[in-house]
Amino acid sequence: MSSTVDVVVVAHASRDTLRTCVAPLAGAPGVHVIVVDTASADPAFDTVQGLPGLDLVHAERNGGFAYGCNLGTARGSAPYVLLLNPDAALEAAELAKLVAVLEGDARVGLVAPRIVDEEGELQRSARRFPRLRSALSKALLLHRFWPNAAWSDDLVHAASAYERAWDPEWVSGACMLVRRDVLEALGGLDEGFFMYAEDTDLCWRIWDRGLRVRFEPDAVVVHGGGHSAPRSQLRVADVRSHIRYVILRDGEVAARWVALAVALDELTHLLLRARRPGYARGHWAGLRAALAAAWSPARCAKLAGRSPFG
Repeated sequence: MSSTVDVVVVAHASRDTLRTCVAPLAGAPGVHVIVVDTASADPAFDTVQGLPGLDLVHAERNGGFAYGCNLGTARGSAPYVLLLNPDAALEAAELAKLVAVLEGDARVGLVAPRIVDEEGELQRSARRFPRLRSALSKALLLHRFWPNAAWSDDLVHAASAYERAWDPEWVSGACMLVRRDVLEALGGLDEGFFMYAEDTDLCWRIWDRGLRVRFEPDAVVVHGGGHSAPRSQLRVADVRSHIRYVILRDGEVAARWVALAVALDELTHLLLRARRPGYARGHWAGLRAALAAAWSPARCAKLAGRSPFG
């Protein structure tokens, strides 16, 4: 029997969460689960042994999240592709709600659920596209005083926005259901992003094709992403990907200004968290990456496709 949804999980070193992620969908009717390990030292495929119908893929290299998603997507042929983080868990009934959105409206190219943590607390996941004004607002901490203002932050903070179905500019890549034909027309996720901003870019390109991005609050995914200190390599990757995205959308001049705003943001947070070594190291790395991006946005964009882990 053919599948309705190909579920693609890119699981790089995800031993602690992989089974919890995969188990609710393994063997579900119309669902084909594809797990891609991007050449990690510990694929953790043994943790999902015994679950039905899994397609386990060992990638030859660690090409990043977009690379892993594209590799997994190519293994299936279902009309819908669910891109699911390995630290997220979506029940089959919740997936069905997302499928219903795409089947009910041909103008929607991508739909995402409401995200909660293990305690059921809302994780805000709807966003506006990055703009210089919001980068400066965050650097100057203005978003803390006007959190619900559209100009103050990319992230949509108002709790009421997560209680209704609507069309945000982009959504978190932790859980996204996309039409296969749309993904194929776009050439998949942009592998020039090793990690971060590939979800922003995907949503932008979907909008650019005249389709919509939908937020569906009736469907709920549990996401275990924590709030730990920003690892230095992750901050560097985040900055590089952000600048590459701005170059693709707005050009190098805009990217240089955004890089300076990001540098100010990192400096502000570095000073605020100077007594918390883990956070300070992360923001120091981000500051250096942002200054390097301001000096040479084009070089920064090239580095966005490389692993920040060496």
